[in-house]
Amino acid sequence: MKNSNIAIKVLNVYKQFKVNSDKPYTLKERLIHSTKNKIENRKILNGINIEIKKGETVALIGTNGSGKSTLLKLMTKIIYPTSGKIITRGKIASLLELGAGFHPDFTGRENIYFNAAVFGLSKKEIDKRLNDIIDFSELGELIDTPVRTYSSGMYMRLAFSVAINVDADILLIDEILAVGDQHFQDKCFDKLKEFKNDKNKTIVIVSHSLDSVKMLCNRAIWIYDGKVRMDGKPEEVIKSYLEICQ
Repeated sequence: MKNSNIAIKVLNVYKQFKVNSDKPYTLKERLIHSTKNKIENRKILNGINIEIKKGETVALIGTNGSGKSTLLKLMTKIIYPTSGKIITRGKIASLLELGAGFHPDFTGRENIYFNAAVFGLSKKEIDKRLNDIIDFSELGELIDTPVRTYSSGMYMRLAFSVAINVDADILLIDEILAVGDQHFQDKCFDKLKEFKNDKNKTIVIVSHSLDSVKMLCNRAIWIYDGKVRMDGKPEEVIKSYLEICQ
């Protein structure tokens, strides 16, 4: 990217997945339909072009199946486009699925080291931040128990606490903050507001909570049927979205 002010650039991105279009459901149907299931390509994203600048806090909104979560995963490079290109500048931390990046048999403490190392921190750097991560998570003595015993809310506490403490330039979040108690959700939003005050930090979230989008974001992108339907101020985009989708 020539423009150093751009954090994420999405260039004519298409994404499709292969799915079974003809799947029998019972043993009788399986015996009758002995031929192989038909495979079809399902388009999820259809020519997406977006530029996100450093310092922006951007929401991707849309109905279920519109492609917004797929777009976020493409930004993390967990998956790759069928065609087109996504360019990012800076270290990325992501909160996409509960438990992602955690080993179920490791304790919370062990998973902090494991997860933070994935984000590029050395053991020495993690040692310096360990107490801050544990304190923010409010897990107390449970930090030394295997994470397979954690509730979804506890997973979210640990994942958010690590992601917010690894000095990421770009933070990508997919609905994970909808999990857990209101106290910790409020605490997370306060931390995100603090994060967004740094003009070199970029946040992209996928959320169905339109009130949260208005409160946190300075830009909203409405993804509809795999395309950008509208891009602008959250209040204006949300108003148009609600007029059509609800």
